[in-house]
Amino acid sequence: MVRGKTQMRRIENATSRQVTFSKRRNGLLKKAFELSVLCEAEVALIIFSSAGKLCEFASSSMQATVERFQRHTRETHHLERSLPHHHDQADEAANLLKEIESLEVSKRKLFGQGLGSSSYEELQQIEQQLHRSLAHVRATKHEAYKEQIDQLKEKEKYLAAENEKLAKKMK
Repeated sequence: MVRGKTQMRRIENATSRQVTFSKRRNGLLKKAFELSVLCEAEVALIIFSSAGKLCEFASSSMQATVERFQRHTRETHHLERSLPHHHDQADEAANLLKEIESLEVSKRKLFGQGLGSSSYEELQQIEQQLHRSLAHVRATKHEAYKEQIDQLKEKEKYLAAENEKLAKKMK
């Protein structure tokens, strides 16, 4: 015999509802007991029926478990209030990730990748940026060459003087 899937909605028949409540409550109590024994967990279960009848299970003291729960809730709430900057840090991290992604897209475009979705104005801006970058690279390269030429001229003067000294020694 195969059971059909139970629809999760209120059972209209009061007798059927009471029978289902009783069976499921007993099953839930059994599972709570098994969890406490098998896993050495501290379990507290409180159930109120629709008629207001209390049913409870506690693996140790119900009062002690409830107090522990309340302490934990207060501590957690206190930590959340004392660390509001955590949310600020998460927002800042998200903003930084967006900025990194934007910079990576810009870098790819400067390398000529992913240009298909770019507008004409964007392509012009990229071209202008590349011209400025190329001019900067050329200026830096020119300065490096100039310094190297100056160093070589100094070396040439030094070697010429050394050559002259050696020539005088030879005579």
